Amino acid sequence: MSVFDKAKDKAEQALGQAKEKLGHHTDNEDLEASGKADQAEGSIKEAGHDLRDKAGSAFEDAKDKLRGN
Repeated sequence: MSVFDKAKDKAEQALGQAKEKLGHHTDNEDLEASGKADQAEGSIKEAGHDLRDKAGSAFEDAKDKLRGN
């Protein structure tokens, strides 16, 4: 995963946390729910990027083994 992707995912999660806390303290259920959703979306994206990177590494390892490296 690129550093940019990781930073975007972490920022989305942090923003979601802030929105959730603000919504909780202001009794704004919509804002709180939106914050939770942002956190979940950031986590899902991060997991997807991690999976993509692991699959790419496994593919490269398999190619190297086939080449005899």
